[in-house]
Amino acid sequence: MAVGSMDMASTSQYGGKITTFAVLSCITAGMGGVIFGYDIGVSGGVTSMDSFLKKFFPEVYRRMLEDKDISNYCKFDSQLLTAFTSSLYIAGLISSIFASRFTEAFGRKRSMLFGGAAFVAGAALGGAAVNLFMVIFARVLLGVGLGFANQSVPLYLSEMAPSKYRGAFSNSFQLLVGIGALIANFINYGAEKIRDGWGWRISIALAAVPASLLTLGALFLPETPNSLIQQGKDPQKVSALLTKIRGIENVDQELEDIIKASDASKEVKHPFKKILERRYRPQLVMAFLIPFFQQVTGINVIAFYNPILLRTIGMAESASLLSSVMTGVIGTISTFISMILVDRFGRRILFLAGGVQMFISQVIVGTIVATQLQDQGSVSKDYAYLMIVFICVYVAGFGWSWGPLGWLVPSEIFPLEIRSAGQSINVAVNFLFTSVVAQTFLAMLCHMKSGLFFFFAGWLAVMTVFVYLFLPETKNVPIEKIDLVWKDHWFWKRIVANEEKF
Repeated sequence: MAVGSMDMASTSQYGGKITTFAVLSCITAGMGGVIFGYDIGVSGGVTSMDSFLKKFFPEVYRRMLEDKDISNYCKFDSQLLTAFTSSLYIAGLISSIFASRFTEAFGRKRSMLFGGAAFVAGAALGGAAVNLFMVIFARVLLGVGLGFANQSVPLYLSEMAPSKYRGAFSNSFQLLVGIGALIANFINYGAEKIRDGWGWRISIALAAVPASLLTLGALFLPETPNSLIQQGKDPQKVSALLTKIRGIENVDQELEDIIKASDASKEVKHPFKKILERRYRPQLVMAFLIPFFQQVTGINVIAFYNPILLRTIGMAESASLLSSVMTGVIGTISTFISMILVDRFGRRILFLAGGVQMFISQVIVGTIVATQLQDQGSVSKDYAYLMIVFICVYVAGFGWSWGPLGWLVPSEIFPLEIRSAGQSINVAVNFLFTSVVAQTFLAMLCHMKSGLFFFFAGWLAVMTVFVYLFLPETKNVPIEKIDLVWKDHWFWKRIVANEEKF
């Protein structure tokens, strides 16, 4: 048997069509992805705007303009500046732990409603901020909103989707993340040109628009059948909803499997303790390593700090923001391509192809920086354009691999009894290492210089080998029968089989 393969004869497909009802529900829920992406795009853009730096980080602004002796790599090295970005993810890390219990007890849609409302409050406060305390507190509120949204939205999408199309539905989360980042990049580019210097307020405050759509939309969304059964609702009413979602009359087998999974989950009183059992070891490993690997691809260096990075090599403020728009377009297109391919070719092939593509790109960008950027001066225009080209190649690789699949795979591998706990761990680890990368990147750039790109390239090599050896294919496997992939895997079957013996 090939590494990571599975005998598909051991599973069965439920019926189901792509219905308008399911698509509209998932688009509305997907606004949670838009707010996540919008914040990623905005935070990188506003921290490169002179007016924003001058108001809240005057020391960084002075150093950038006046200190001619400081290294190019260290111009933006400021713990306060990185705290602006990382504070959101620390708040998201903490809130995601509480969001797990909330989502399990009260459902996915209420978790989305709470998350959207917190994000609206944070956007309003950030847009009106007059001092650094207000800015950071606004970021904390945004983090709480994302902690709840990122906990509930991927689960909602994977549970609403027909098993045959679950990859495409779940990948829409990352597509909407990309669209949110792209919108933010366009807004940043326009806001930077406002002469009076208050454009950053528009960039931050407009995050309230998709967050409001998520909040209001959550009031009218149906709850997922899995969550309704988990909450003890009438199976007949859930059957009627499932019929509407799937667009077919016979949903008995899927409903029966959902009820069985719910009955098993109700026997679990402490899901975070339960997930530590040996039988769930493969899922636990993936819950930690997939979000960790996603962050050490180096993508958030590009997402948060691409404008700053390009200013480091000598580009003007406006040109650096425009290049971010370009990478945003490419990332969105590549994620859409992933939606088309993921249920046809599977998760593994996209992981492997994207990993190799990103590895090569990081090595080339690191080589350009190492050979062309000194402590003073700037990179020539030709090399700057070449660097942008390979940043775009890198972003495209992420867009059809670790970007969407880093959310899709964790959302589909957990049985119902540990699903909220597993997703909570996934989100918490994601936020933890996002905040670590965000808080340390500028200092690492200052001290490691071009070596930073080779650092991320090394991790890309490690994660690509890991996927090849240890991640089984989950394409076309019904979410309630996903445990079969571990029992058929060359490595994990030894662990889960040994557990069953006891």
